[in-house]
Amino acid sequence: QVQLVESGGGLVQPGGSLRLSCAASGSIFSINTMGWYRQAPGKERELVARIIIGGSTTYADSVKGRFTISRDNGEKKVYLQMNSLKPEDTAVYFCNWDVRSQIGMGFMNYWGIGTLVTVSS
Repeated sequence: QVQLVESGGGLVQPGGSLRLSCAASGSIFSINTMGWYRQAPGKERELVARIIIGGSTTYADSVKGRFTISRDNGEKKVYLQMNSLKPEDTAVYFCNWDVRSQIGMGFMNYWGIGTLVTVSS
């Protein structure tokens, strides 16, 4: 079993910055993808940014040039640096990983419980 815990959310003024972190615990043999999603009130959950290990990085058009996803393999963490924040970035941000817990097992998808980001003056 793998647990993902997000941190770093909070209240920030428009134009400000926040850095979200997602730390994993539990049995991890390999990771396929590490990503961030968000869900605003009354809206569906949407992809914000995702890293395919050994492959590409994807960003939602709405955050390109403002958000940066990065990872720390040694610490089993993924980060989301958010700059030039806008009120429309207000949402609960969720961490999402595809993880193989043990050799020979398939990849399973895990979600964190989310961290709230509020952009308001």
